[in-house]
Amino acid sequence: MSSPEDAESGLPPIQVAIIPVTSFQQNCSLIWNPATGHGVVVDPGGDVEIILETVAAYKVQVERILLTHGHLDHVGGAAELALALNVPVEGPHEADRPLLARVEEQAVKFGVAGLKSVTPDRWLVEGETVRIADRDFAVLHCPGHAPGHVVFFDAELRFAISGDVLFAGSVGRTDLPGGDHATLIASIRDKLLPLGDDVTFLPGHGPASTIGQERLTNPFLR
Repeated sequence: MSSPEDAESGLPPIQVAIIPVTSFQQNCSLIWNPATGHGVVVDPGGDVEIILETVAAYKVQVERILLTHGHLDHVGGAAELALALNVPVEGPHEADRPLLARVEEQAVKFGVAGLKSVTPDRWLVEGETVRIADRDFAVLHCPGHAPGHVVFFDAELRFAISGDVLFAGSVGRTDLPGGDHATLIASIRDKLLPLGDDVTFLPGHGPASTIGQERLTNPFLR
């Protein structure tokens, strides 16, 4: 949904560029306000040079880096990118502190080079908001895939950034440390499905979908 100012300018309220990073092809996203150029990077898992090239190509003034959770493919480039852009790192929930501390150890295990551990400048809790492209997105704490996983939601735009909680046709894996399937399904049932069937969500891997589509067709939600 656009504001009157958006309608007058002819510009959409936000624009999104998806930047697949690392061998995990994780959806790092650059989200910005085309009227002001203000934006954020969500889940810079690695390949920082490619992220910086995308930021420059769209002429985005990045104001912060946001993390949905602490797995290496979502956070491994955050420290380097924050230093390059001189911006703070915000999120996830502090329950993911142990995951963030083990990024370099996990990177060696998975054979991924160049990833670094990171300590956020701000931990997030449910009920707070984060600023994305000059808009306030609500923070939802959605554990299960990771203990400190958060989702970002703009009720006016009917748009959520879901990380690895919910995917098109699937849900986040729960066989990693800190994962729990029952907790994940409860997060989806109690936090995401009530947002409304018209909500479009951008997951951490694969294509975007809507809450309504997943309610009808996702085999994990039946």
